[in-house]
Amino acid sequence: MPTQLLFRDDAYLRETTATVEAVTERGAIVLDRTVFYATGGGQPGDAGALITSDGREIGISVAVYDPEDKSRVLHVPLEGQATPRPGETLTVRLDWEKRLKRMRIHTALHLLSVVLSYPVTGGAIGDGDGRLDFDIPEGGLDRNEIGGALNALVASNADVTERWITDAELDANPGLVKTMRVAPPRGSGRVRLVAIGEIDLQPCGGTHVRNTAEIGLVAVTDIEKKGKQNRRVRIALV
Repeated sequence: MPTQLLFRDDAYLRETTATVEAVTERGAIVLDRTVFYATGGGQPGDAGALITSDGREIGISVAVYDPEDKSRVLHVPLEGQATPRPGETLTVRLDWEKRLKRMRIHTALHLLSVVLSYPVTGGAIGDGDGRLDFDIPEGGLDRNEIGGALNALVASNADVTERWITDAELDANPGLVKTMRVAPPRGSGRVRLVAIGEIDLQPCGGTHVRNTAEIGLVAVTDIEKKGKQNRRVRIALV
């Protein structure tokens, strides 16, 4: 059965109860539902813990999609952790501090793609920092200028909302996709769009804050030349 992805409907949900559906040969735990974001789209999988009914804590290092069944999320325990039994009911608890930093930087990266309106060739989200790679012709980029424009968008207090469109609707509107090498998450017949007020609209399966004000100040920490027309712009929460 597919894992129910609760973070898709509420990225602020920090914990839930869930039932263990299976434990793989390598000890990864499959649940019927989860608040853990699984690695994908440049965003790392969540860490946290599973709490058994008798209070035992099973530390989870990361959540990933099952390579043999992409509809299932694998919760990978830390080394030396005992695993639960199939059918057991657990409390699933996020490392919320880490998740929130990733949500803030992810939303900031969407705004960066507005400030620099060039095709995106790559990106990564860290714990309070991140980067986007752009296909930009030869020319200087000013860190302070980019940072000022980015923080002006942050300060706009724009609401961040989601809605769904069909695969066919996305195919009819290819301009929504900014990334050149990372395709929007598909497979269910519909695609999730993330809107930042009237500022930005693009497909995204990741987690975001509810309003740009929650991002806080952001600094452009580095601009690297990665090829003739490839520029890597790094940002970090201040």
